[in-house]
Amino acid sequence: MPKHYDPEKCQTVSEMLSRIGDKWSVLVIMMLGDGPARFSDLKRAVVGISQRMLTLTLRALERDGLVRRTVYPTVPPRVEYELTALGQSLREPIQAMGGWVFANHDKIHAARAEFDRRNDAERADQKIIKLG
Repeated sequence: MPKHYDPEKCQTVSEMLSRIGDKWSVLVIMMLGDGPARFSDLKRAVVGISQRMLTLTLRALERDGLVRRTVYPTVPPRVEYELTALGQSLREPIQAMGGWVFANHDKIHAARAEFDRRNDAERADQKIIKLG
C-alpha cells in the first residue's frame, strides 16, 4: 500500500468524484462560473433540471464548500448563489475534462460503435448456439 494512502481521505475523494460525476453539479458549477445567480436564473439556465433537484444540488455544493448562498434582507428576500474560491478552483479541471471529451468525441463514438458491433455479433453467435 502506498505511504500516502489515507482511508479517510479516500472516502472524501470518492464522495467528491460522485459529486462532480453528477451532471447537475457540473452544470451548476459551470453556470455559476460567470458570477452570482439567483435560483430562478439557474433553473432557466440548467435545461431539464427540476426545482427539487436544483435545490438538492445547490445544498450539496454548499455543504462541500463549493457554493455560497447569500440571502439579502429585501422584501421579498433575494437569494443569490455563487462559487466560493474552492468552487472556482474546480472549474478548471471540469473545463479540461469537457475539452478532452470534445477533442476525442469522434474516437469515443467510434469505440462505442465498434463495441456495440462486436457485442451484437457475440449475442447473435450465442443465439445460434442455443438454437443449434
